[in-house]
Amino acid sequence: MTEMKRTLGATGIPTTAIALGLAALGRPGYLNLGHGGDFDDHSVRAMAERSHEVLDAAYAAGVRHFDAARSYGLAEEFLGQWLRARSIAPGAVTISSKWGYTYTADWQVDADPPEVKDLSADTLRRQIAETREQLGDHLTLYQIHSATASSGVLTDPDVRALLAELRSRGVAVGFSATGTEQPDTIRQAIEVGGFDTVQATYNLIERSAGDALQAAHEAGMGVIIKEALANGRLTARGGIRALADAASRLRTTEDALALAGVLARPWVDAALSGASTTEQLHSNLGALEVEWDDALEDELSTLVEPPDQYWQTRSSLAWT
Repeated sequence: MTEMKRTLGATGIPTTAIALGLAALGRPGYLNLGHGGDFDDHSVRAMAERSHEVLDAAYAAGVRHFDAARSYGLAEEFLGQWLRARSIAPGAVTISSKWGYTYTADWQVDADPPEVKDLSADTLRRQIAETREQLGDHLTLYQIHSATASSGVLTDPDVRALLAELRSRGVAVGFSATGTEQPDTIRQAIEVGGFDTVQATYNLIERSAGDALQAAHEAGMGVIIKEALANGRLTARGGIRALADAASRLRTTEDALALAGVLARPWVDAALSGASTTEQLHSNLGALEVEWDDALEDELSTLVEPPDQYWQTRSSLAWT
């Protein structure tokens, strides 16, 4: 059984093995298989209620880390409403969010693009104010959204000065990585320093960032895993026979087994559940009961894809 309570690397920031990401809860469209069929009512009111329901279920199950972003529609607003309605004091839970993308979909599922990326210091200034408006003193960790080594954001002097100021005021600073540049991005962040955490894609299909993430953890950074279920490919909806067979044999679900494989890495501090329903959340939490072993590691190693292939497939997925 996996212990729920953990710490983000050497930072001392508490987390839980399963944390809840709000990407699929804060906006009606998301890049996840079958997301559009998870609910019928896309109104703001209905989605706020659904978000609060999933947050309640996660909290009741022991989840104490919740992750949002400026580009997740109204995720920060829904989260802030929930924190205030439940009278959860700052510091009682870990709240992380991200800056760098602006949500532009205007509550439309098929908007193209649904978000616009800008990793400038001006965007950071604007978005930290917006985040503070919604989350106030609950904000624990603020992350660059989808940083890449080639973008130069990790070494941008204006961005780094603003992040250092934020850090001096007690808010931890991190970044999320994406795409085939993940290993290079993580290693650059280790080299330049000033980051408390890294959030990156790692799952049973895409494992290319593993060595870099281990190095980040050894350097004291907290490691948070996103897209542990490969945008739904590592769930029953993905139809991967080897994963389904192994899950059936172990009397668990495909998603729980895939999450267990991620949590088995000693350098992983937290894996994000992207659940958009309470049923999905409880299925994800089943990962805590799975005993991952060398036999499973060997059996499911056949799922690994080259990074180029993985990210190309991801880019072809439809927002639903």
